Amino acid sequence: MSSRQSNLASTLHNLDGRSYGNLKQIRGRYTFGPVTVFIDRVQADPFASPSKVRVRVDRADAKFPLDLTTDRADRIAAADYLLRAGNEVLAKLDQRALILGHPGQEILERTNILIDDAGFEARLLVNLPARGRRILGHQAADILTRDLPEFAERLFLFDRWSGAPAGRGGNTHAPSAQGLADHVQLHRDQLELRSHLGEAGLIGFVGNGAILPRKSGDSDLPMKSSDAVVFTSPPELEHTVELSSGRTVTGMGIPRGVTVIVGGGYHGKSTILRALERGVYPHIAGDGREWVISDPTATSIRAEDGRAVTGDDISAFINNLPSGSDTRFFSTTNASGSTSQAANLVEAIEAGAKTLLIDEDTSATNFMIRDDRMRALIPAEREPITPFVSRVRPLLTERGVSTLLVAGGSSAFFEVADHVIALDAYVPADVTARARELVGAEDGAGPSAEASDAVFAAAPARVPTAGALRPSSKTKSAKAKGLDTVQFGRSFIDLAALSQLIDGQQTGAIAEALEYLAEIFDGTTSITEALTEIDAMLDAQGIDGITGHRAHPGHLARPRTQEIAAALNRFRGLRLVD
Repeated sequence: MSSRQSNLASTLHNLDGRSYGNLKQIRGRYTFGPVTVFIDRVQADPFASPSKVRVRVDRADAKFPLDLTTDRADRIAAADYLLRAGNEVLAKLDQRALILGHPGQEILERTNILIDDAGFEARLLVNLPARGRRILGHQAADILTRDLPEFAERLFLFDRWSGAPAGRGGNTHAPSAQGLADHVQLHRDQLELRSHLGEAGLIGFVGNGAILPRKSGDSDLPMKSSDAVVFTSPPELEHTVELSSGRTVTGMGIPRGVTVIVGGGYHGKSTILRALERGVYPHIAGDGREWVISDPTATSIRAEDGRAVTGDDISAFINNLPSGSDTRFFSTTNASGSTSQAANLVEAIEAGAKTLLIDEDTSATNFMIRDDRMRALIPAEREPITPFVSRVRPLLTERGVSTLLVAGGSSAFFEVADHVIALDAYVPADVTARARELVGAEDGAGPSAEASDAVFAAAPARVPTAGALRPSSKTKSAKAKGLDTVQFGRSFIDLAALSQLIDGQQTGAIAEALEYLAEIFDGTTSITEALTEIDAMLDAQGIDGITGHRAHPGHLARPRTQEIAAALNRFRGLRLVD
């Protein structure tokens, strides 16, 4: 036992039974053979947030294969693998006081595990034991000087790993060389397939053999293959990709343009849409959606009654309001269903979305369509809403934005659709020709282009005021409250409508991003420019950059630009330069 290790153990034993505040003296750096332990923050009270510790092993001692841990994308995948393996190590140590964080089915860039040129680091939270408000020093010594170094050695010393294959189906697994290699290669293949989408003119891909239904409504685990209908592409849309790894993937390619998915209730329309929503993220082996890959900017759009809107140009959809409000610069603290959906759409495009994902079940009907009888009853000049069905083609031709729409109760979009896919008991069929026949279009003819003036001229840049994210009432840093809420000063930003926000660690990073944006907004920088800047910083520095490279940043996962923008836009205190 090194003297530094001995000192920590001795100190903790001596603190046994003393008041909890005395634990602050153990902060520091300790060496345990190849493992370095950093105690960065000690909780002031046994009922406060857990203490923060890090364990690090130098690359020379870890001996991980360089070909799996050098490239940035490979490091993200390898760190994800180590996170899952680390939880298995903690389970085998029967150590519940150490918290590494539990990932879901997706592979996200996180702060939990750091791989850099120098070595490997795990950031953990530790509930240091107490009886009442008295230190349990002997137990704390076991955790910090025995179990924590043992955890690091089992996880980060590659020579100690077994050669057994990794577990599947989202289960935790003991670390293995083959498991790491397979995990990284799958991630590489998924990223390569995603890059192929743009080259092939596709907005989405669903691999043959995919299992799209989930185990239950409150579980993201796959349904048992024996109970699920595996996905098979219609022949007309089948697309095959040969990847550089030698893997060949075949499935349904969804082309750019307007695609409508139809079918009876409970036949899988929303299930495939949900899978494509999640397809903006890579998935782990055994999830069933490994080969469901979407345009990374694809954004789900829905109605969201009651949300705040600040300075959006929704005039392409809503104009000539009886109140006389200028919808080219529209604000409200309590948006209606149609107004909120229009705002969500234009904000998504502002944030870079090139694909919109829409389900009629979560849409405002009057925003989506207006049938002939209603048009006859209410003259066009008396109706301020121009429905989405009349704007979906100009959105494509003028702004290059595709739409994937689930419709179960209306044929209104058949005339403007490039492709119509019908689902029958989860089995898809290309029914485009039949849909065109029903609306009187010529067989094989696509939707006709409407001769009209441009309706999606570039909107003026929205520029927040210099103090837009610095309200006088805000005295503490922004903080995530679970998955769906960010506390920002005295305000609570509701993110419940963001179906592509999938992990509370992403919400934590969004809270950090708002603080970062507060420094960027100077009264001249637009929202688009600020989002571009923060995205470039994250690419260059990783998520640690958003926290100013704090020694222990906590457990955060990288959100997309689209979700950061959505949180900013839902902040009720947002103010813009006139």
